[in-house]
Amino acid sequence: MERKQQGFTLLEIMLVVTIIALLLGAAIYKLGGNVEYARDIRVEADIQGINTQLGLYESMNGFYPTTEQGLQALVTQPNTDPKPTRWYQLYKELPKDPWGSDYIYRCPGLKNPNGYDLYSAGPDRKPDTADDKPGGR
Repeated sequence: MERKQQGFTLLEIMLVVTIIALLLGAAIYKLGGNVEYARDIRVEADIQGINTQLGLYESMNGFYPTTEQGLQALVTQPNTDPKPTRWYQLYKELPKDPWGSDYIYRCPGLKNPNGYDLYSAGPDRKPDTADDKPGGR
């Protein structure tokens, strides 16, 4: 009595693994642009939120925090001049950009001398370079 062996050959298994790897590579390539888009949207949302809180700070005190006080003035009460007369904690902690860096704040701003500059340093994490994600007023 002869037994018939059934199963896949090594060549067939390698062919299937190669096809799966190619499909996964194509899927990852297609999704790559969406990740960058999502990061850009997050930066815009964070900056809009921080702009809102800075506007509230300004409406209560008549001025924005200085560059030295920074965005930390939305978390802890500044103890340097100009000291806010009506201070409230507007953030428990400041958001970080999608690359893990702090948002950059200058008041008065270089690009907005009558207001402030607020932006993310972008993927290279270096301020004032071409990949910065702008905001501010």
